[in-house]
Amino acid sequence: MTLKFGILDQSIVFPGQSPAEALGNTIKLAQLAESLGYERFWVSEHHDSPQMAGSSPEVLISHLLARTNSIRIGSGGVMLQHYSPYKVAENFNVLAALAPGRVDLGIGRAPGGLPRSTKALQQGLSEPESLDHKLAELDHFLQGTLGEDHPLPGLQANPVPDRPAEIYLLGTSVSSARLAAERGYPYAFAFFINSDPDAAQAAFDTYRKHFNREKGTEPRTILGLSVIAADTEEEAAELAGQFKNVRVTLASGKTVNVGSLEQAEQFAKQAGETFTAEVRDADITKGTKAIVRQRLTELRDRYDVDELIFTTIVPDFDKRVRSFRLLKEAFEEQTV
Repeated sequence: MTLKFGILDQSIVFPGQSPAEALGNTIKLAQLAESLGYERFWVSEHHDSPQMAGSSPEVLISHLLARTNSIRIGSGGVMLQHYSPYKVAENFNVLAALAPGRVDLGIGRAPGGLPRSTKALQQGLSEPESLDHKLAELDHFLQGTLGEDHPLPGLQANPVPDRPAEIYLLGTSVSSARLAAERGYPYAFAFFINSDPDAAQAAFDTYRKHFNREKGTEPRTILGLSVIAADTEEEAAELAGQFKNVRVTLASGKTVNVGSLEQAEQFAKQAGETFTAEVRDADITKGTKAIVRQRLTELRDRYDVDELIFTTIVPDFDKRVRSFRLLKEAFEEQTV
């Protein structure tokens, strides 16, 4: 099995940068990924956050497709809970018609922001439908026409492309893995958000056990990791800093992952609930390319995944570029 690699970029606005500079760096990274032979390049969706410039992945994807030639470009991911499946399908059908065979539609289950932005995104909407129901509609719209049993029979999300965007389900739990399996989608587990090894194992085991092959597809798995490769261990450790993952549990039982206790407090305040928080050091695979290769190989073998997708949170853009170059070199040297 040939292991594939991708990059997930969050268009972070680091101190001293403007949002335009952050988006410009995203463009440069997509072009770098293509030149180095990465399989795909995904962009994220975040709302009401001055530190994140990528609030509209569809718009950013269209620009990245125009600025690259062959690499797959996609969302990591679109937060479907906020949107009409019909409109999401229209957006991605246009993209797939413009760049056949190059568009990924990653669907996320998280809100992509704090409760305030969720309220704004869902303002005026009727009672939210389940994600499973929305995925079913999205599938139909991407493939063509709704059936006669639908309230809007014959409705199309034009243009209907010859090669529709491919849906990936993203998640951090057994429930997301089960949904991906039941719908026959490829599944990406975000280990950089939930680094509990038992949770990751349970998710992948659930996905493979319950995978629905009626669509004629086979299970495909991606592991999303935070990675920093550098020329020395000391430099990698310095670049990794003191990033944290905070798992917030609201009084209602809802859980969400954020990056700091301050964000946890703000989330609970906007939700109007009390909360508890579990703080962990962020799981960052860091070191020289030999050290990084060893751990990535161990993780690939442990979870038996088909692909790794990397996010690298380093303010110094040149060092981020260096990290992605070293990652590719590490595995290319291994195959020589």
